[in-house]
Amino acid sequence: MTWLVTGGAGYIGSHVVEALVAAGESAVVLDDLSSGRTEFVPAGVPFVKADLLDAVAVRAALDEHRITGVVHVAGFKYAGVSVERPLHTYRQNVSAMIVLLEAMQDADVQNIVFSSSAAVYGAPDVDTVTEDTPKDPQSPYGESKLIGEWLLSDQAVATGLRHTSLRYFNVVGSGPSGVWDASPHNLFPLVFDALLAGRTPRINGDDYVTPDGTNVRDYLHVVDLAAAHAVAARRLGAGEPLEQAYNLGSGDGVSVREIMSTIAEATGIPFDPEIAPRRPGDPARIVASGELAARDLDWRMRHSLRDMVASAWEARRAAEAR
Repeated sequence: MTWLVTGGAGYIGSHVVEALVAAGESAVVLDDLSSGRTEFVPAGVPFVKADLLDAVAVRAALDEHRITGVVHVAGFKYAGVSVERPLHTYRQNVSAMIVLLEAMQDADVQNIVFSSSAAVYGAPDVDTVTEDTPKDPQSPYGESKLIGEWLLSDQAVATGLRHTSLRYFNVVGSGPSGVWDASPHNLFPLVFDALLAGRTPRINGDDYVTPDGTNVRDYLHVVDLAAAHAVAARRLGAGEPLEQAYNLGSGDGVSVREIMSTIAEATGIPFDPEIAPRRPGDPARIVASGELAARDLDWRMRHSLRDMVASAWEARRAAEAR
């Protein structure tokens, strides 16, 4: 099998490419470099610089590299910003998906793993989210991911497309390659930026009904996440049955205060986080069950929170030194 990884020059996508190659699969990266970096593409992996909205370029990549499956990681991933830029979000996440699926149909490529999001659930009033939890996205980003899943399901009925979607919350850490999370909106980069600038990181709200008063969320090591994508791809390529969607979750989560304490320990920079007001609409706890993925995708949390923080910090410091 040869897999086209859209967004394969990004933080998550490049780790997925590494996992595919480690599993004995061939990979090709397609990325427009709007947020990805060429240095993130693993050595020896072909790279196509193209916009997913460019139907001619996407079809050419499928044909030239004899692609037999797609792992679709590319997209506009910032939920908060999507509220301010809904049209851009839908163009990048929905229109691009349509272009991709049309190109796949024309090229007779029948396998796709979709990197979806737990944002499709919104802010559910349950202790643990399962795949059957009602979908109620609270942002254009979450809505666009849910529409992506609908498109896959409808295309499967029409053409026999084999597909699965992987839903997850917060991805952190770094693999041996040292690829780092450069997002200006994610928690770890924001905290690291503050520490490196001599500022004190902050917590938004400490009066939630949780064990320590701060939000509880799922945080997943990017290497564990990438491995699940590779298993899903292998099983699809082998024609094995998979569910339409899987949650990649810890089942219990960690609090923001726990994360801050671990960051202080792993970086060697002691600090007491500032407490800011709650952000509107932030639920106290959102944690997903990964039981179904454990059954079918060999999913499990192989890395501790300390591993996540230490690897992310090491990668960031190495990037600073370049």
